[in-house]
Amino acid sequence: MMNGRIQPELPVSELPVITRILVKSIQTRVEKVGAKGGLVALSGGIDSSLVALLTQQALGDRMLALIMPEEGVTPEWDLRDALNLVEQHQIPHRVIAINDAVALFQSYMPDNDFPEAVRRLALANVKPRVRMILNYLYANLLGYIVVGTSNKTELLLGYGTKYGDLAADIYPIGDLYKTQVWQLAEYLGLPANIIKKKPSAGLWKGQTDEEELGHTYAEIDRVLFCLVDLELSVRETAQVLEIPEEAVQDLYQRVIRNEHKRRPPTITRISSMCLDKDWRYPVERY
Repeated sequence: MMNGRIQPELPVSELPVITRILVKSIQTRVEKVGAKGGLVALSGGIDSSLVALLTQQALGDRMLALIMPEEGVTPEWDLRDALNLVEQHQIPHRVIAINDAVALFQSYMPDNDFPEAVRRLALANVKPRVRMILNYLYANLLGYIVVGTSNKTELLLGYGTKYGDLAADIYPIGDLYKTQVWQLAEYLGLPANIIKKKPSAGLWKGQTDEEELGHTYAEIDRVLFCLVDLELSVRETAQVLEIPEEAVQDLYQRVIRNEHKRRPPTITRISSMCLDKDWRYPVERY
């Protein structure tokens, strides 16, 4: 059993301050880039629901919640929870089913004999990318920024689709572990059914985060807290939390393997090769 004394828990007394910081960060980003408001992709899950409330506190009605279910895959209760939230808090919103867009991309898939698991994952990643396109379509039309819903646990593990749900202009809860998101959600009064539901990326019917990751979020967050915040080694983390070293190693390797998702694309540097003293950057900008 894990040592319960080590966990990334937010001090209850600091929750009001943390909320104000997150709200202010959204306001500041909107003002800095000269945007008119913010857009949130609302799935009915805890992360997007929390971000929607924070964005409303920051921007009032200068926001849009895009609810983008995949009919036949998105659970009915997720759609219901998302609609209840926007109606309860009077959040401007629009519902767009993504089935037709996903089917269009599926029709372009090659007929090669790829393994079923490979095809399934490739198609699954189309869905958050379709939602990303819709996010930025509406954001561009309205002059809004896209307010991301990824948390620290997801970002560290790379648990998200590159240029899909990881694409955003700001991550208000990007420094909050999943267990801390639950804390703040309770503090802000999110409905219990949203807080208690099993987290799911909605990639396919019946999919859940914890089943796919092979660990519970409580376990993951304690391990990541030790590795990242306390800067312990894999062996030290296993010893402190009293869990198998293999479990810690598995999560550590995920963090390392998915580092590319947390960084901009690598630029191949050739500037140092330009040794001609008369070489200049072009004046014209294209």
